Amino acid sequence: MISEKDLKCLIEKVMTEYAKENSNLNDMSSASPKIEDNIDDADIKDITAKPIQEIFYVPNPENKEEYMKLKAKTPARVGVWRAGCRYTTETMLRFRADHAVAMDAVFNDVPEDFPAELGLFSVKTKCKDKDEYLTRPDLGRVFDEENINIIKEKCKKNPKVQVYVSDGLSSTAIEANVKNTLPAIMAGLKDYGIDVGTPFFVKYGRVGAMDAISEAVGAELTCVLIGERPGLATGESMSCYMTYKAYPGIPEAKRTVVSNIHKSGTPSSEAGAHIADILKKILENKASGVDLKL
Repeated sequence: MISEKDLKCLIEKVMTEYAKENSNLNDMSSASPKIEDNIDDADIKDITAKPIQEIFYVPNPENKEEYMKLKAKTPARVGVWRAGCRYTTETMLRFRADHAVAMDAVFNDVPEDFPAELGLFSVKTKCKDKDEYLTRPDLGRVFDEENINIIKEKCKKNPKVQVYVSDGLSSTAIEANVKNTLPAIMAGLKDYGIDVGTPFFVKYGRVGAMDAISEAVGAELTCVLIGERPGLATGESMSCYMTYKAYPGIPEAKRTVVSNIHKSGTPSSEAGAHIADILKKILENKASGVDLKL
């Protein structure tokens, strides 16, 4: 058995060695070059600057030209590469950057002054904030008495077509597209001689909110421009839903939709003219959704 004296000597030896090693580490640390804290953003490569359709990572491809033709037709992540069983660093960073764009589109709000810039008054569904909007879709389809009264007071009664705008699941889509799409729709309907109601903006709105709006204003046909749920391809995609003689509880199959309105899909101004034409056909056929044959 080790004596108390020998144990003390052993502990002293260990502590001396530890102090010596720690001192060497400190010396090495102080000798290391200092990392600059202020890095200019201009020096950081923007990996999202180039469209993903133009990026090709596969080394030594059998037929790069055909691969690029395929990539031009889809925003899907084809033609990426790997490091062992994992993505390469740039592929992973691009994925995370595109995911961040999608998250921003969902969680950010349309600026407070944006509707006013377009000459639209604003109302809100029963959702009190974005968290409730995302977790309670049912509340995004209905309005309290105060907001319904605002709609009734400010909107034209019994129009042929009621057009309105809603943030939906992408505030980015509304900011990017509505300034071109809404005027194009209104101009198109005017040219067709179709009676149009008072356009306005709905915050925290789901597609189904159009049913309560149709009932409140007495519209024959209701149309909403709404932000689509974003994916990794774009956070700017907007849709237009149109329902003939909508009412609360109407089947979803009764809705006609034009989707993928964005700069890499259907351009916003072109979409507006196309939507005005579809609205005219819905009124002529007195049907929408699966009942409408275009």
